[in-house]
Amino acid sequence: MGRRERKKAATRQALADAALRLFLERGFDEVGIREIAEAADVSTATLFKHFPSKEALVFDMDTDREEDLVAAVTDRPEGRSVLTALREYVLARIAHMRDPRMAPFLHLVRTTPALSEYAHRMWLRHEDALARAVAEAVGAPEGDATCAALAHFALETSALARTAPDPRAAVERAFDLLEHGWTATRPGG
Repeated sequence: MGRRERKKAATRQALADAALRLFLERGFDEVGIREIAEAADVSTATLFKHFPSKEALVFDMDTDREEDLVAAVTDRPEGRSVLTALREYVLARIAHMRDPRMAPFLHLVRTTPALSEYAHRMWLRHEDALARAVAEAVGAPEGDATCAALAHFALETSALARTAPDPRAAVERAFDLLEHGWTATRPGG
């Protein structure tokens, strides 16, 4: 990485760090864009060159997340099904979110409707990339409706986990449904 790229990355990190610090101290709605820019010692124009919105300041690792999600399918060990790989990926994300160091961040997101909605939309943005990876993995044509549905439902398991009293159990049940179907998970249903 060259000097210019390092400087851009450092500015981006300084903005994200300043924003998160201010949001955790005072709340998302109580902090303005100008305050964040000043805390990072940049102009508001510079802030918007790095982040398209105030919400984006909180979620600065979006590109890495899509790569990791797709890699869960494309780099899975031989013999492991796509569904098993996705289940394991989502469960690992949930385990990471249970880390006590994540509690202040998660509280901020869960108690701020704009951040909750943004997080959900951001997560679902990966749906097309995941559907393509699933289609390629199973030899289906790009745009296959079944692969698209699997990608959508697998991603939505995270939303279930966010609101469930037992996030792991919610994800396990959802993936059981995806793997075995309604009648197998609900006898007589």
